[in-house]
Amino acid sequence: MGRNPQTGDRLRPVDLARGHGLSTQAVRNYEAAGILPEAGRTPHGYRTYTSLHAAALRAFLALVPGHGHRSATSVMRAVNQGAVDEAFRVIDESHVQLLDDRRTLHAVERALGDLEPVPPPGPAAVPRPAGTGMPGPGGTFIGPLAGELGIRPATLRTWERAGLVSPRRDPRTGYRVYDEPDVRDARLAHQLRRGGYLLEQIAPLITQVRAAGGLEPLEAALRDWHARLSARGRAMLTGAAELDTYLRERG
Repeated sequence: MGRNPQTGDRLRPVDLARGHGLSTQAVRNYEAAGILPEAGRTPHGYRTYTSLHAAALRAFLALVPGHGHRSATSVMRAVNQGAVDEAFRVIDESHVQLLDDRRTLHAVERALGDLEPVPPPGPAAVPRPAGTGMPGPGGTFIGPLAGELGIRPATLRTWERAGLVSPRRDPRTGYRVYDEPDVRDARLAHQLRRGGYLLEQIAPLITQVRAAGGLEPLEAALRDWHARLSARGRAMLTGAAELDTYLRERG
């Protein structure tokens, strides 16, 4: 008679699944995806797993929070195929991405810190009469704003097409008028562009500033961003430890 599937080094799919809150189908899917080594078979064709498979599953589940499902899958496939250097390359790319995300966060914080708050128009402000060539209270035309930022008016028009600023049009002259929120957005975009960030990287942040109604409400979002980056870094350490255990068990 064969060994009892529930004893020794022999595990049934259900034993492996229950230990991690998974379904037996999930375990079979992981094996089919190359995340787990190929299972053994009983004389009747049933899958059997060992402590090596359990270590592989622990490693994969530990890698996912820090590296994501796709990268964690690539790492485990490479290891199980004997391509350990490829697994390390995938891990290195994740660490580079985390470092880039940290740099982006720091650049955003510096940019926000450099922005001066734009005061709202005073209660005594009176709209300019039409035809005076003035933008109205709290607004500015493209030329003066470009001069303040040290850029060309064409740059502001490019930012407008990219969704970074949304000036209104004077109904009589058709000129662009940049109100306080537009000036704030242009200053923020200018800071990030000076930091080397692309327009498509800046646009989502501008959208978030608008949705928050200003810069101060973003403090909570920035704290959450910090926390998520720290959690990813910690998860990468946990994943590295479990992967090292699996590599040692593979020999």
